[in-house]
Amino acid sequence: MRLLILPVLLALLAAAPGLAPAASAAERGAVNDYPTAARADYVFACMTVNGGTQEALGRCSCAVDVIASILPYHDYEEAETVLRMRNLGGGYLAQTFRVQESNQMVERLQEAQAEADVRCF
Repeated sequence: MRLLILPVLLALLAAAPGLAPAASAAERGAVNDYPTAARADYVFACMTVNGGTQEALGRCSCAVDVIASILPYHDYEEAETVLRMRNLGGGYLAQTFRVQESNQMVERLQEAQAEADVRCF
């Protein structure tokens, strides 16, 4: 009797969307590989630049979602690192981050940010 109940129970759970286990982001085809802390850092910095209002919170949250939908987190992280290193000044270390590959990384991030501006601001 128990052997028959388990398959029936599993079939019922699969048929009831609210009760079935949630599919992972990868299974749904969604891209959400940005850690919460990275999203929060972006939103806090964006809000600081945009007045720190409730409206800025909504627009900045929208912007990071748009960027995440365009640029995988690994690429975002690399581009942010390049920008931070460039801001250190004109020394040798900063110059090593001004090569063509680095420029392309930053360009992709800037394009994603421009799209976020269009959609959210």
